[in-house]
Amino acid sequence: MFQTFGWQHLSLILQGALVTVQICVLSVVFGGFFGLLIGLMSTGTIRPLRWVSGVYVGLIRGIPVLLIIFFVYFGVPLLAPGSSLAEYWAGVIALSIFAAAYIGELVRGSIQAVPRGQFEAAEALGMPYVERMRWIILPQAARLIVPPGVGFLVILIKDSSLVAVIGLIELTRAGNIVSSQTADPIVAYKVVGAFYFVICFVLSSVARRFERRLGTRVPAPRVGDALTALNPGARK
Repeated sequence: MFQTFGWQHLSLILQGALVTVQICVLSVVFGGFFGLLIGLMSTGTIRPLRWVSGVYVGLIRGIPVLLIIFFVYFGVPLLAPGSSLAEYWAGVIALSIFAAAYIGELVRGSIQAVPRGQFEAAEALGMPYVERMRWIILPQAARLIVPPGVGFLVILIKDSSLVAVIGLIELTRAGNIVSSQTADPIVAYKVVGAFYFVICFVLSSVARRFERRLGTRVPAPRVGDALTALNPGARK
């Protein structure tokens, strides 16, 4: 017998929404870390590292997210016989692999958008590569990453629905379960759509406020400021 849509079904969808947020946050953390490395590799002076980053980005961006999810969930146990991977972590790993490629491209484009004079001035001061990136280039590039980065996060949240195919009960999968229990897919998917909208709307609103804050309160770092931070005696 079919059930009437009630609080128990809304609770299941809410739990699915929390899982969606969790896997997206973890994917952004892991993917952001590796994406930063890929972006630095692609803009560095070591040719093999540039080649590796280019191959990775081209490969991941050239295949569907669903295929990445299938490979992680079904392929890894085949490559390592006797091992198993939970649906939750398979989804996180797959989305992290996907996110790393796109975040790497965002980092690369943002670094290349920093005026060339900033690089030349830092090199003229004899700053090592790590300090040059930390104090001069990345602070300016971070301001440029925010707008396209938010757009990618919204895409990631919606693409996370694909992990439902491996059985993870996230937002979309919870909607499927409620739909089958109530025989009322219109109501179930309306609620699911509302949750997706709220998540993306809140994310976009917070990002817009952060973007305005960056634009009005955080001045672009100057080479002289970084030099003073690295050498406090330079003020005297």
